[in-house]
Order: sequence, then structure tokens, then C-alpha cells
Amino acid sequence: MTDRRHDLIVIGAGPGGYVAAIRAAQLGLDVACVEKEPALGGTCLRIGCIPSKALLEASERFAEAKHGLDAFGIRLTGVDLDLPRMLKRKEDTVRSLTAGVAGLFKKNRITRYTGGGSLLASGRVRVAAADGVIELRAEHVIIATGSKVAPLRGVELDGDRVGTSTEALSYSDVPRHLVVIGAGFIGLELGSVWQRLGARVTVLEYLPRILPGVDAEIAAEAQKILVRQGLEIRTGVRVLGAKREGDGAVVGVDGGEPIACDRVLLSVGRVPNTDGLGLEAVGIELDERGRIPVSDGWVTRVPGIHAIGDVIAGPMLAHKASEEGVACVERIVKGYGHVNYGTIPAVCYTHPEIASVGKTEDELIEARVLYKKGSFPFMANGRAKALGSVDGRVKILAHAETDRVLGVHVIGPRAGELIAEATVAMEFGASAEDLARTCHAHPTLAEVTREAALAVDGRALHI
Repeated sequence: MTDRRHDLIVIGAGPGGYVAAIRAAQLGLDVACVEKEPALGGTCLRIGCIPSKALLEASERFAEAKHGLDAFGIRLTGVDLDLPRMLKRKEDTVRSLTAGVAGLFKKNRITRYTGGGSLLASGRVRVAAADGVIELRAEHVIIATGSKVAPLRGVELDGDRVGTSTEALSYSDVPRHLVVIGAGFIGLELGSVWQRLGARVTVLEYLPRILPGVDAEIAAEAQKILVRQGLEIRTGVRVLGAKREGDGAVVGVDGGEPIACDRVLLSVGRVPNTDGLGLEAVGIELDERGRIPVSDGWVTRVPGIHAIGDVIAGPMLAHKASEEGVACVERIVKGYGHVNYGTIPAVCYTHPEIASVGKTEDELIEARVLYKKGSFPFMANGRAKALGSVDGRVKILAHAETDRVLGVHVIGPRAGELIAEATVAMEFGASAEDLARTCHAHPTLAEVTREAALAVDGRALHI
């Protein structure tokens, strides 16, 4: 067994792990990163965020070319789908970005080990590589192994007719009927992709609403828009099981007839990926949700072993993991590092996009926080009208006494970009009045944010 020494070992090369490794190298540490997959970037880059956005963009352009350009005076005939080329573009995008991460590792002199990593003791990691076993030693170890698809009892995954988001990114043909189990971000995004490309899509959600965790008012508006676009959404449905049947699949539901379809996409959330890490061997016990408990500084109960990203508590978001990776490393090297968990934005890339940061209205009501609310529709915005995308609005929640912004929720064109302004404002403790008094360029979609801030005080100008 080969024995090698470093200052820091990072297990996992996703957006938490590879960013932590780069920041540690910038701070002068000798860094090793252990990753079992041949390509760097983790789930997000390889089979998650990036490929799904490539397909969302492509499918949206296809749908616009086929149905949405007449109003702009553009008439197209014979619009055809070249699915293999669309999928190749997605793969090329992923390949380019994974190669970019590899380039960053080389630039920052990060030692990469390909293989499964497991803990032997504090400061000791075993790597099961293709060419043998390697033992690494370091003063600090960061676990950044991310998450995996959550299972659902009775759903028999076969990697083809009944699959997960991984398979749904690469269907060889457009399903006639796709059933999506779960109406969260991933299910609605991929359901939208295949609906635009011609599939009948039925979304089944156990809860009485879609988008759990999203502001209820915004989620209700999103459901109306998505149904109008052609998604069939059934809430309050308990799925009993799903399995392959011949060349298709069948989904059983409580109190209803089985649903026959071509393919099934299971998308009921994700769970921490801690398999094979050897946590028991070092005395780390998981919490009731399978997460690794950490204290201040992202330190586990074992000194020298840290954990970040999807394996610990908090939203399972790539940018949250990256923030934690940077902060954890800076805490190790400098003695300080911080993540403001109250200002982590979230985006669902349907059309229109849905984005939020901070508290929802339901959370404020439950916590008995007095608040004011301002809302402004894209329908009344000149730039949105010029784009031909007027569905949705910006909603701002501010403290009733201090006027400090507590939450911002957007459904509308380019919401994922617009939420950045709200995030920065909240990070600096801004009030709704601060946003309202800030000059916004005209004509821009960002003016809707300013008008919503004005509406908090009942003085929106353009409605």
C-alpha cells in the first residue's frame, strides 16, 4: 500500500469539493482531491445542473421557433427536432466544463486521485484506485461527496423505462407519455424539457401543492402557468409503485387507475451520499436524515474531519456547497470563515424561471414576524413586454417596523439573474426603501424589483 502525505485531503470533486480544493491551494496548502468518477465536477456539472440547463435552453428555443415567433413578425415553416444533435450539444457543454475543472486543478497544482475514498482514522484516507490501494495522510480532511437520488418504496428503477434524472437527460427519443413523480425543481424542469419537445407529461405530487419550500403564492402562480403551457399536474397523489411493463411502464396510484406510460422519472428529492465513507470506523454517526452532523467551522465530532455541501444540513444547492467549501478552508487556514445561510438563493429554471432568497410569507406568519409586502407584475414592465414574456411578478417581504428586506420571491423572465440583486441587498442588510431609492436602468426587467420595493410602502409608480 502506497502512503502519501498532503496538508488537506478533499473527498469529492463536486462544486463543494473542487472549489474547496482550489481555495486551499490558493492559500498555500498541498491539496489532494479524491474523486471516483473519471470526470471532475460532481453531479451538478456532469449529470445535474449543467446538462439540464443545456436541455432547458435548447428545448425552450425549439418551442419558441415552433410556436412563439409569429407575434414578433417571424414566420418559420418546417421546424424539426434533431434530438441527437441537441443531446450532443449538451454533452459537449459538460465535457468542456469538466475539462475546465481539470485545468484549474493543474493550474493550482492540486493532486487528483481517481478512486473511492474512505476514512481510516483522523487524517488518514484510503483510496481504492484502479491500479491499487493508496493511503493518504493529512492534518485535515473535507468530506464533500454530495447527494444521490432519493428512492421511493415500490418504484422499481431499471435505468431505462423507470429511471431518475440521469436517464431523463439522455432519452434516445421523445416519450409519447412521460410520468414525473415529484413536483420539485428537478421534476418540473425535466418535465418541461420533454413537454416542449412533444411529450405528454403527467406530474404526480404527494403534497397538495407543487414546489415544496417555495413561497406558496408564487408556487400557485407557477402551477397555473405550467398547466397552461401543457403540463398535466396532479397534486395530492400518493404513488404506490412504478415498474417496467413491456416496452413501457405503469405507475400505481392510491385511489385511482394505474397510469400506463412510456417512461417514468422518479424525482422526489435527494439524500446525502455517505455510502462507503467509513464513517463508522472513525466514530461519526449520521443524524435522523442521514446527514453528517457538524459544529462551528464545519467540523465533525472527529477533530480534523470536516464536512460540507449536501452531506450536511441545509439546502442541497451547488452554490451553498461552494460557499461552505471556501469558508471551511479559510477557517482551517486563517481561523475565520462564514456563510450567511439567510441569503442563499434558489432558482427553478422552468419558463418562466422561479427564484427566491430569504424567508417565505408562510415562514414569517409561522414565526409571528410582522411584515409588509410589495408585489409588482412583469405585465406592467416595458422590457418584459418587448421580450414577449410577461407572466409573473416580483414579491418583496420587509419587516413591518425596520423595513429590512426579509425575503424576495420572483416568478418571471430571467428570475435567476434578477434574484442576485435581492441577495446582495439582503447581504448588506438593505431595506425596501434602499431598493426603492436605487436608480435602475430603463428599460430593464430589474425595474420590476424596484417597483415591488416601492409597493411595500404602497407607492408603486407604474400600476
